[in-house]
Amino acid sequence: MKYLDQLNRNVELEHTPKRIVSLVPSQTELLVDLGLENDLIGVTKFCVHPNHLRKHKTVVGGTKQVNIEKIKGLKPDIILCNKEENTKEIIKDLEDVAPIHISDLDTVEDCLELIKMYGAIFNSSKNASDLIEAIKIERQKFQSALQSKKKKKVAYFIWKNPWMVAASNTFINTMINEAGFSNVFENESRYPEIDLEHSKLKEADLIFLSSEPYPFKTKDIEVFRERFPLKNISIVDGEMFSWYGSRLLKSYRYFQTSFY
Repeated sequence: MKYLDQLNRNVELEHTPKRIVSLVPSQTELLVDLGLENDLIGVTKFCVHPNHLRKHKTVVGGTKQVNIEKIKGLKPDIILCNKEENTKEIIKDLEDVAPIHISDLDTVEDCLELIKMYGAIFNSSKNASDLIEAIKIERQKFQSALQSKKKKKVAYFIWKNPWMVAASNTFINTMINEAGFSNVFENESRYPEIDLEHSKLKEADLIFLSSEPYPFKTKDIEVFRERFPLKNISIVDGEMFSWYGSRLLKSYRYFQTSFY
């Protein structure tokens, strides 16, 4: 059987994979929600949803560094990776271990495509179709509720020392727009480093400090309040803005209850 991944690479499989290693936390969560938890044999230390998973599966490392020998020992049928989260070196080192499927996501449509791909690959098409439909319903409900709302401008911080924000060509930027906001850094690329004197910060109505990848805390809010006393500054759930797959079901509900 031949499949294409989201980099248009051919992924050849002799049979439906029953031994899956996932090196991407949001994709691990997606697999579980597609009914494939029993087929998961290897995960990363960041695969925290569902929270019991790491107690019952082999933890093979993180997303940027993995234990190649441990993965080899698991004898996987397939390894699931992501263009942004996993390095080229990891992909190269694992090419001889098992077929590798690589995701590449910028839009919600890319997420729905990935769910459909997994449904086909893992013989879980019914669960995939049901999940896709449920996400579309939640998205439509939220978008309908947004129609009368005025768009506010947001600066979304993902890191400190140095300060870094999410800009264009990122899934976070997509979700900022999905949440009904506009990104003041949308004309810059990826994750630029900035200082707190950056002129774009003056344009922002809201400043979001993400809970991941850098775990911003309440004390960090005070740093921004000293500089921007009139702005609305808050810590937001980074998973709702950066995790894809089945997490989208929760994202739209989070946006509705948290911001409107």
